Amino acid sequence: MTPTGLPMTVSTTAEREVLISGAGISGPALAYWLHRSGFAVTVVEKAGALRDGGYPIDVRGTAIEVVRRMGILPRLRDAHIDSRRCTFLDAEGGVVASLNPHAVAGSVEGQDLEVRRGDLAAILYAKVRDDVEFLFNDSIDTLDQSERGVDVTFHSGRRRTFDLVVGADGMHSHTRESLFGPEEQFHRYLGYCFAIFTMPNTFGLSHELMLWNTPGKAAALYAVGDNDELHAFLNFHQPEPPFDALRDPDAQRDLVATTFEGAGWEISRMVNAMRDADDLFVDMAGQIRMPHWSRGRVALVGDAAYAPSFLTGQGSSLALVGAYMLANALAANRDHTAAFAAYERDVRGFVAMNQALVDNGEATLFPTTARALEQRNTMLRDLVTMPSATARPAHSALTLPEFAPAP
Repeated sequence: MTPTGLPMTVSTTAEREVLISGAGISGPALAYWLHRSGFAVTVVEKAGALRDGGYPIDVRGTAIEVVRRMGILPRLRDAHIDSRRCTFLDAEGGVVASLNPHAVAGSVEGQDLEVRRGDLAAILYAKVRDDVEFLFNDSIDTLDQSERGVDVTFHSGRRRTFDLVVGADGMHSHTRESLFGPEEQFHRYLGYCFAIFTMPNTFGLSHELMLWNTPGKAAALYAVGDNDELHAFLNFHQPEPPFDALRDPDAQRDLVATTFEGAGWEISRMVNAMRDADDLFVDMAGQIRMPHWSRGRVALVGDAAYAPSFLTGQGSSLALVGAYMLANALAANRDHTAAFAAYERDVRGFVAMNQALVDNGEATLFPTTARALEQRNTMLRDLVTMPSATARPAHSALTLPEFAPAP
């Protein structure tokens, strides 16, 4: 019997082999649903092992229903970060407002979840590792499509043929570049650069976030528990994307340090910690916007297809929902062309609504002018006395269909 309870015959999807590039969030989620439909799934990941750690991420709205159907909602609730306070600081470190995190994020208390990215990845991996082939420390070098499938040459030199290939390899997707061309033609720069790293918790913070702002610059310290480590974040407005600086690790550090030179509060300590960090990640805030998410037998999912940027707080939720909808389309349609068309038809509106959250003012946490900063601070002070915010419409704008049986 197949995992869906259907008899295993030549008419089921069992003979279809799928390669997924990327073992982050959308890759293992897609692998779970495809395996459930009888696909033979292989996941290739360029890292040598599952990536742990990482910044906290949100699972919201429609994505909550996805993880409930996967059976991992209880584990994610156990991993939920119980943030109790979000404190906003002015240039000198004075308190502007101290709020419940849900009021700031627009999440629904008691429903939406915030977990460490590494915890979500580990939970997803544990769900599929016994049913799916994982190839760590390898990646796709070339893809050659034909009538019979996709001939894949891996970086390791191995060669295999798959019926379908899915790129779930993030915003800077190599699969997308191989298939559609350079990232620049699909990248929508949002005017910010950021640096994320960890540093010692010498501030005595516990279950809380502190966010410092001056016009065009922001810094955050996030204590996800009572441990001795903080997630640090430096964000700054940059009118033009600094592509050259971001290609060189030393230039990255210099760009961030120069931008924050002379800033008050504890910024100099954060910059020094940034220079010494061995987990520093520097990038631009941007979105991936594409007219199509597939070509032939190859499709994209998650950030590779429609990264919304951290400014929306919806990247992981879109990855989970997109994986479910792509797998559902493939389970319902024997023809991959019809499946990919259904996937785009059913998901594109949901993606567009979430990407538009930035356009609708959700980047106001990072004002670029003194006037905008004062307006933001006035809004925060008002929130102290306002009831908790309701969920944003985009969070629940997609009704999930029941998962389709194999055709």
